[in-house]
Amino acid sequence: MGRWICCLCSRVADPLMLLLVLALGCNPSTAAAASPSVPHGKPSYSFGRTFLGLDKCNACIGTSICKKFFKEEIRFDTWLSSHLKLPPSSLLSYSGNYTDDAKSWRRVDITRLTSKYRHDRADKRICTALLKTKTCSLERALRRTQRFQKWLRAKRLTPDLVQGLPSPLLRCPSQRLLDRIVRRYAEVPDAGSIYMDHLTDRDKLRLLYTLAVNSHPILLQIFPDVEGWPFPRYLGSCGRLVVSASTRPLSDFFGTAPEVAADLALQLLAVLRSMATNDLNYFFYFTHVDAGTFGVFSNGHLFIRDASTLGIIDKEEGSQLTDGQQEYRDIFSCLTVDCQSAFVSCDSIREEHSLVMVCQDLLPKLLTGKFLPPVQGRIDAFLQRCAHGLNNGSGASEAMAELAEILKPLRSCDSRFAYRYPDCRYSDKY
Repeated sequence: MGRWICCLCSRVADPLMLLLVLALGCNPSTAAAASPSVPHGKPSYSFGRTFLGLDKCNACIGTSICKKFFKEEIRFDTWLSSHLKLPPSSLLSYSGNYTDDAKSWRRVDITRLTSKYRHDRADKRICTALLKTKTCSLERALRRTQRFQKWLRAKRLTPDLVQGLPSPLLRCPSQRLLDRIVRRYAEVPDAGSIYMDHLTDRDKLRLLYTLAVNSHPILLQIFPDVEGWPFPRYLGSCGRLVVSASTRPLSDFFGTAPEVAADLALQLLAVLRSMATNDLNYFFYFTHVDAGTFGVFSNGHLFIRDASTLGIIDKEEGSQLTDGQQEYRDIFSCLTVDCQSAFVSCDSIREEHSLVMVCQDLLPKLLTGKFLPPVQGRIDAFLQRCAHGLNNGSGASEAMAELAEILKPLRSCDSRFAYRYPDCRYSDKY
């Protein structure tokens, strides 16, 4: 009590109060000496707006998860080291950890939609092309474009507003697909409406920018994993960084055990099947596949890790863009790709399109040299035939069924396959 009163000596300004304190025998010099030292605060992590890409908003993806970064509820793996430094900004993706309660953490992937080098080149191109300067306000420059002015006036996202954008998602757009984008766009409060009345000018620019750079986060939002779609969960965006549930790339499993390889190949076929035939009557196809296109969760479940090369054809409505509209070009067509790259015609996409690419680029790396000669010979013969385009008259469904019949007896039922264990013990499905 006395020490507390003494501490008032150096702070009190009221003469009467000072007399009271002195009467109690306080020595100001003693009080000053007894003052506790200021505790050292914990290290502070400074992202900088540049690292996150917030300095480029609203020519960015969104800000829905920024609070998690600044509250340290999203941490990069390097933060777990003794130095606690941010990783290099030049990387395309980062491993991280995410929490809702500061006690339990789960793995996440933190990614850029394109490399920082490409982003910087695109930013300079915008300033040079639109304002004739090397540096500028990207938002002000993009707001002046004819396309964005049309977006500002539009009540509904229509095919003419996305014509010429480079994303495969929008090569063959239907009104039904575009309505789904607006209704499920997760960077704004959910309005459940196909009309863009609930989108501010800022929201419209962010949506347009994301569609122009890379449609991966949009696909994760409009076809969520909780509804059974084979995509990782979208957790949010901050500036030009996207956060989603973590998966290991399929390339990590190219040297895996035969039974694991057989299981992953069967899952891969199941994903392709669901992409071609689903309740919503959308046909998904890949324009490119590589070792990072697919990923595997810790429970062994295979998902599409990178949706940026996915195109969609609406089997119910069909495409509502003509070839002339597809070839339209403006600054949004060239943010991250060569403006001279040719568009794929919607009519040229065949049922076996994705399966052939997977047979050429992924399945051989996963299945070659894994099994005993009779079975391996059948697998190799199928992959060789499939890689050349299924010229024997069979369709993609028949071909996938043929390979699945070869692979099914090769997989096992044990705890390594947590996504289907112990169900596989009691079901003929496995």
